[in-house]
Amino acid sequence: MFRIQPVKLHDCLRHGLGSGAELYVVEGDSASKSVCRARNADTQAVLPMQGKPMNAIKASEQAVERNELFRALIDSIGAGWGDQMDLAQLRYDRVILLFDPDADGIHCGALMLMFFHRWMRPLLESGRLSVIRAPLYEVTSPKTGDTLHAFSDSHYQRLRVELDKQSIDFQGQRYRGLASMSAATLFATCIDPQTRNIHQLGCEDAEAAIRVFCG
Repeated sequence: MFRIQPVKLHDCLRHGLGSGAELYVVEGDSASKSVCRARNADTQAVLPMQGKPMNAIKASEQAVERNELFRALIDSIGAGWGDQMDLAQLRYDRVILLFDPDADGIHCGALMLMFFHRWMRPLLESGRLSVIRAPLYEVTSPKTGDTLHAFSDSHYQRLRVELDKQSIDFQGQRYRGLASMSAATLFATCIDPQTRNIHQLGCEDAEAAIRVFCG
């Protein structure tokens, strides 16, 4: 059946359960363009969310229907939502959240996770929702030529201490977001299924986000 796709969806060629298809949900057009350049267009679709998502925990069904971000997401996934969700109709094997590793990105990820918990919980319960933690810092050593990545400020500090102990000179660069990464770094840490830093999400993750952000 012909389906009208959201304008912003950069779709992949394969679809349906068992196809290996993935939907990346990212922050904005700049991130979307970067991920699209690095992705496998056969199996990896990209949907940029514009602006910070609404807190959907206590939102009415009518409010969710009126929300452009969630409407585009629901249409892209293709399996309905709320009590009408049918996993057999999923257009992708997995939905992946990929946001900038800063405070805004973490908040956006939490809001998206709460939406799935409230309105598309079967996706969480089936293990089909994941998050990719993009690196926050790149650490390079002119002496060794090695490149390391830190995924938080505390991780970066631990790397600095360890390199200082070994008397290894290094340079640290904080990424400004996905768009500031090289294509090779973005591919290795966020796109390549063999090397990306991916974590499956469950209901317990959503419940923890609700406690933190909703009191």
